[in-house]
Amino acid sequence: MQAIIQNEFLSLTVDTHGAEAVSLKNAAGEELLWQADPAVWKRHAPILFPWTGKLKDGSFTHGGKTYKGGQHGFARDVEHTLLKAEGDTIRLELRPDEAMKAEKFPFDFLLTSTFRLDGKTLHHTLTVSNPGTEELRFGIGYHPAFQVPFDDSHTVEDYEFRFDQPESPVILDASGGGLLTGKCYYQWKNQQAIQLTNDLFDNDSFCMAGLRTRTLGIYEKDTGRGIVCDVAGFPYTLIWSAPSKPLRFVCIEPWNSLPASVDDPQEWEQRAAAACLAPGGEWSTTLSTTFNR
Repeated sequence: MQAIIQNEFLSLTVDTHGAEAVSLKNAAGEELLWQADPAVWKRHAPILFPWTGKLKDGSFTHGGKTYKGGQHGFARDVEHTLLKAEGDTIRLELRPDEAMKAEKFPFDFLLTSTFRLDGKTLHHTLTVSNPGTEELRFGIGYHPAFQVPFDDSHTVEDYEFRFDQPESPVILDASGGGLLTGKCYYQWKNQQAIQLTNDLFDNDSFCMAGLRTRTLGIYEKDTGRGIVCDVAGFPYTLIWSAPSKPLRFVCIEPWNSLPASVDDPQEWEQRAAAACLAPGGEWSTTLSTTFNR
């Protein structure tokens, strides 16, 4: 099932499967989100919950039981309940049923996903609350994919990622099969822009920590058109694209948690989390993206 909202600048379509934005068009009817070509990458803008990245050995344990889990959790792969689709807002929620708790994640939670249009900006708020009787620990993040080039008259090399100030981001090494190795390095030093090339992501994504910038966007250099994410307050921001030549899209991914590391324990309670909610607790995060095109 899909829900649509629009204003004078943007038209947004969200699918209840995964609570995923699947289309975002500007006033000219141009598609801004990647359209999930399965030959390249079959998603548009998935929610990452209740973990980001991979689990060590693809599993975790809790209460003496082992739970298998794929990359980025399971919220992106299940049906969410549509609560509202009117005016400038779409709101959905995900509550675990007994099968989900028995097979995927043994904790009570309520994940609410709220999309709101505000001029040329899309605000996407994820709220997690703990209705259960034990602590809820989780990871969470965003993974929107934006189509590039913006039109047929441009190529990949006409674009760059741009911070709002010079940056020397610390890159967290995830060469352990997608798991963090504990190492880090500098890929760029004192640079405000990262040139987009077809081989930029040949070794997968770049997970950047310690950014001072408020925004990170993908810009068309000759026109100034851009898609700009407000990443302030996020401890980690990734950039990534699928290894197709030429590149067809780019992702800007603000995360509040990290993938597992190569030496992580299996116990869920011993792993790093975005938040640890006591019973009755609530936590939220918002990604605001402005579409200047």
